[in-house]
Amino acid sequence: MIKFEDVTKIYPPSTVGLERVTLHIEKGEFVFLVGPSGSGKSTFIRLLIREIQPDRGRVIVGGRDLATLRSWKVPYLRRNIGCVFQDFKLLPNKTAFENVMYALIVTGNATGASKKKAAEILNLVGLGHKADSYPHELSGGEQQRVSIARAFVNHPPLLIADEPTGNLDPETSMGIMQLLYRINKTGTTVLMATHDREMVDRMRRRVIALDAGRGQVVGGRQAHPRPAGRAHFQRGVAFGDILMDRVVREAREGLVHAGVDQLGLIRFGQRQRALKQRSDGGRAESGWARPAGTLRDHRSGFIP
Repeated sequence: MIKFEDVTKIYPPSTVGLERVTLHIEKGEFVFLVGPSGSGKSTFIRLLIREIQPDRGRVIVGGRDLATLRSWKVPYLRRNIGCVFQDFKLLPNKTAFENVMYALIVTGNATGASKKKAAEILNLVGLGHKADSYPHELSGGEQQRVSIARAFVNHPPLLIADEPTGNLDPETSMGIMQLLYRINKTGTTVLMATHDREMVDRMRRRVIALDAGRGQVVGGRQAHPRPAGRAHFQRGVAFGDILMDRVVREAREGLVHAGVDQLGLIRFGQRQRALKQRSDGGRAESGWARPAGTLRDHRSGFIP
């Protein structure tokens, strides 16, 4: 699903974002992203959503070289990436149900079946009974579950989770991890940034470890080797700073709150509806007429 081929990104005048990183994330994997502040995690994510482009090498997502992707198709790429943030980023003046619905609206996916879809996702994350509750009426763990529901309601092929358990107690954190694991089991690829080494060790999944822009994959496919002696795991993960700056900047107009806009898609909303109808021939929604609390397997394409 995701390939980085000898990727280098240098910020002027000479700051290394990533340096000759080569790795491969398979469709349906659950992969951890770790590394200290400034290690290249923000750059990794920005390249992944084509907010920036590499100075060298190729970034391939869903079989497409992002450098060759036409600008009008970039929204399709981003629409298929769900994001979960450490600080939830819920709309405070909307209920849990409305927060989930809004993710469908801003990505141009609102249909007659949207209310049913949103209700099913809330049941899936165990919050069907809290659908009418506002964020301030929910616990931290419940708010994070709403955040996950919002990110997953469009059933993206890729889900990026930035420290989703960072503000939660161990028991609640385990519940969130189990939920992400269930989502991953449907076929959605999960990339999770965390500083919780115990969690990483317990989950026994592949790890992308970044340090000073260079990467190493632990427990799977080979990545570009780093100089000997550098630890493959360090604390201090915070990959979303640059990305969140952009999301918050767009949110200031009051159109959409950070984290709900699926990485800045609000300005493409109307156009996406037309493009989606053109690309899929107006095909009807399918796969959601299932009992509450169930997941459907995701096998749709990434970019039309």
